[in-house]
Amino acid sequence: MFRVLSTIVLTLAALSLGPSFAHVLEAAPRLTVWPPELWREATVFHGQFRLFATVGGPLDVGTILGTAFLAYALRHERPSFRWALAGCLLFALGLGVWFAWVAPANSVLATWEPGPVPENFHAVRNRWETGHMAVASLKLLGFMATALAVAPARKGTSS
Repeated sequence: MFRVLSTIVLTLAALSLGPSFAHVLEAAPRLTVWPPELWREATVFHGQFRLFATVGGPLDVGTILGTAFLAYALRHERPSFRWALAGCLLFALGLGVWFAWVAPANSVLATWEPGPVPENFHAVRNRWETGHMAVASLKLLGFMATALAVAPARKGTSS
């Protein structure tokens, strides 16, 4: 049963990390090449990231709950428990950073309308992009910790 649980949790964690990592992969051209009008059109007006919220949000919550359950299941196996707990806390911190760093930018983006690029464009864009990078970093660390929690330790090595 543990193999099934760990596979489900790792799958949730990978699916949660995926969209965040996609933001990182997109960031360089979006920050250095795209003109403000293109960034605004693609990001705000045409629903490019709609599924990131409707699918990604529940995946993030499911990952936090799954890693918490995994930590509970491993509570008597100290090294694995610590890794699972670290994974849970890192994914939770990633969601907290999203709410503190990205959500305020999203609130501003929701007020933008077609027409001239707003004066605060660069500040909002930079907050949105760097916030997603920070979230992706925390999720990557969370995924790695969760993987270490479920990876079998080899004899003669410590976790």
